[in-house]
Amino acid sequence: MSIISTTSLSKHFPIKNFVGKTEALVKAVDGIDVVIPEGKTFGIVGESGCGKTTLMRTLLGLVPPTSGTVELGKEISEGLNSNRLEDLSAPELRKYRRQLGVVFQDPMGALNPRMLIKDIITEPLIIHGKKQGLRQRALELLEMVGLKPEHLYRFPHQFSGGQRQRIVIARALSLEPKILFLDEPTSALDVSVQAQILNLLNDLQERLNLTYIFISHDLSVIRYMCDRVAVMYLGKLVEEADSADIFSNPKHPYTQALVSAIPSFDPNKKTNRIVLEGDVPSPIDPPSGCTFRTRSNTAHCTHCKSEPPTFKEISPNHSVAFCQCCLDISGNHSLE
Repeated sequence: MSIISTTSLSKHFPIKNFVGKTEALVKAVDGIDVVIPEGKTFGIVGESGCGKTTLMRTLLGLVPPTSGTVELGKEISEGLNSNRLEDLSAPELRKYRRQLGVVFQDPMGALNPRMLIKDIITEPLIIHGKKQGLRQRALELLEMVGLKPEHLYRFPHQFSGGQRQRIVIARALSLEPKILFLDEPTSALDVSVQAQILNLLNDLQERLNLTYIFISHDLSVIRYMCDRVAVMYLGKLVEEADSADIFSNPKHPYTQALVSAIPSFDPNKKTNRIVLEGDVPSPIDPPSGCTFRTRSNTAHCTHCKSEPPTFKEISPNHSVAFCQCCLDISGNHSLE
C-alpha cells in the first residue's frame, strides 16, 4: 500500500536574462514515477546535483511541480478535499504538512542558535495551534531521542553534532507525523555517531510505525536502512528495486558504478571498481536521448543519441531505464 506516489513528476527552474526572458531550463526533476510504500524506508541515491533534494522539496509541497502529479495515499489524504498535492488549497496544504517531518543534513544550520531547546522542539506545535502541555511534550520527545530533561534549557552550540541531530529528530516528531523525510541525516557526523543515529531512526520507525524517505549518496547507509531504493541520474530515475536486488544484482551501468565504489573492509576481497568517463553533464543542456551515454565506458549506450531510454520492469519489483539498443526484440535486457 502506497503512502505517496508520483506520475511523470517534473520540476524545471527557468534561467532568465537581465530583461527577464527565459533562455534555458534547469531540469532538476524530469519525469519521475515512484511509489513509496507505507511503513517502509524508501531510499533515493545519486550524485550531488542529480535532483534528490528537489524531489523531496516537491513532495513536501515547498516548490510546485512544473508538470506531473503527486498522489497522496489514504493514510495522509484523509480529511483533505483531494488526494492530489497540486490541488490542495493553502489551509489543506498546511494540514498535509502536519503529517510530515524533515531531518536536514546540517543539524547546526537547522537549529536557531538563539532559541532554547525547549522552544525549538515545541515551535511546530505552537505554529499549528497546539499550545497546551508544551513542556511535557518536549520532555517526552527528548526522552524518545535519548536526551535528558536538563537539556531543555540549553542552546544548540552547547551540544555535540550527534546530540544536535537528535534535537532535529525530536522536533521533526513533535506533531506525530506519518512520514519522515531524511536528507543526508548522518553525512555531517562521525562514523560512530552515524551508527547511533541510524539505530535510533530504526527504533523510532518500529515504535511509531513511520514511513521514511531517505536521501543519501552513501550507499553503505542506504543498504543498512532502506527496504527499496531508487537511483537518480541528472533528474531522472535510472533504476528502482528492492534494496537486496540493487546491491546484489544492479542492472544499470550507473548503478553498477555506484555499487562498485562501496569500500570493503575485507583485505582479501577483490573489487572491480568501475570508473565512469567524463563529468556529469549540465542539467541546463543535457545530452540528447540517453543522458548517461556520454559517461558510459561500454558500448551499449553509444548509439542512443535520439531516443530516450525506456523505464520498464525487467523482473518483479525491479525497473531499469535502458536504451533501446540494450533491449532485444522480446523486451528483455540483452546483457542479462
